[in-house]
Amino acid sequence: MRIRRLLIANRGEIAVRVIRTCRRLGIESVLAASDADLDGLPARLADRVVRLGPAPASESYLDIDAVVAAARSVSADAVHPGYGFLSENAALARACAAADVVFVGPAPDSLEAVGDKLSARRHAVAAGLDVIPGGQATDLAEARALAEAIGYPLLVKAVGGGGGRGMKLVRSAGELSRTLDLAISEAAAAFGDPRVYLERFVASGRHVEVQVLGDGSRAVALGDRDCSVQRRYQKLVEEAPAPLLAEQTHTAMARAALALATHLRYRGLGTVELLYDRQLRTFYFLEMNARIQVEHPVTEMVTGLDLVAEQLRVAEGLPLQLRQEDVVLSGHAVECRINAEDWTRGFRPSPGRVDRVVLPAGDGIRVDTHVQGGSVVPPHYDSLLAKLIVHGTDRADALARARAALGLLSIDGVDTTAPMHEALLADPEFTAGGVDSTFFDRFAGKTRLLEVS
Repeated sequence: MRIRRLLIANRGEIAVRVIRTCRRLGIESVLAASDADLDGLPARLADRVVRLGPAPASESYLDIDAVVAAARSVSADAVHPGYGFLSENAALARACAAADVVFVGPAPDSLEAVGDKLSARRHAVAAGLDVIPGGQATDLAEARALAEAIGYPLLVKAVGGGGGRGMKLVRSAGELSRTLDLAISEAAAAFGDPRVYLERFVASGRHVEVQVLGDGSRAVALGDRDCSVQRRYQKLVEEAPAPLLAEQTHTAMARAALALATHLRYRGLGTVELLYDRQLRTFYFLEMNARIQVEHPVTEMVTGLDLVAEQLRVAEGLPLQLRQEDVVLSGHAVECRINAEDWTRGFRPSPGRVDRVVLPAGDGIRVDTHVQGGSVVPPHYDSLLAKLIVHGTDRADALARARAALGLLSIDGVDTTAPMHEALLADPEFTAGGVDSTFFDRFAGKTRLLEVS
């Protein structure tokens, strides 16, 4: 089935990103926008705009009935959910199917298989992947017995969780009871699911993810990305490929991701997240994200692919054009997430009006954004303003280009995290490569001490 009219049920830079591919492919783009976004750049770029609902996400971007009604009202052939919001919601995928609208994403059974973290672990094990020692804990007695088996420190994680919510570190047996109760309460409030599980804590771990693309019969791996620079489990910088890993490790990670995609008969874009243990030099399955990722541009830069176009092709029911041998990585790419936040004050959000925007341009530089002079950053949503993506011949070249590009970037009127990225990309530990997920706390503490002195 050919997609001729696409409803984009999202906002911000990902909406602009999808519109760009629609324009190239000759697909009519219809933006489903909340009241807060009806006059934004995505709305002005789309071929058509349909009102989705009030500004709160619960009444617009998270309302399945509203999304399906919007698609039907404009006779859309398909719905692209972007990332976040309803992008991994099996109920939306089923509702689209019932309305005879294509959902640009995995099948509902795949969404359910990997959306539940315990289910995802079981599927990973069935596909032959190693998982971090741990398991579900339904009460304190079960948690204590499991904790004794896997040892401290450990993590308590929400089964339905994401973005670090419902995830708590337990350093000793004395902390278990209180932390377990806190994690259960937070999981119930955030996800409507109080279930938690325990995992051994990897003290020095790198978050490396493999991009996969499948058509339900066959899958290919599109290289890996390092996402270890995180604050409170929120990614700040991503790069592709993951630096300072042995070639056999890259190969083993790709094989593991493909094994899971094949086991699931996966259709669409997906990301298999792995935790690389720097001490043991091995890796474990963490989770699978069944959608396009914020950091997908670094993969596009090193592969030369348009991943949104690949998504749409698979959604049309077409087989993969790519063979694994067709995937050739070239150079190195780095992405910096520019948020409307004051990083010197605990990353305090900075909503408001953007007065002026100056974006860097040049060879190997790409900026994905939805803001320009006069744009309003609303307080209702994620604070992402732009993504600066830079490609170079190798990692040193990419970092040098990124530093130069950051020096040219200017978004006035709101606080942004651009100054943080300038300091981070100049940090010797980051420049050396291969940092683990504890790096940012060290960097932030060190940088603030320098500011005080």
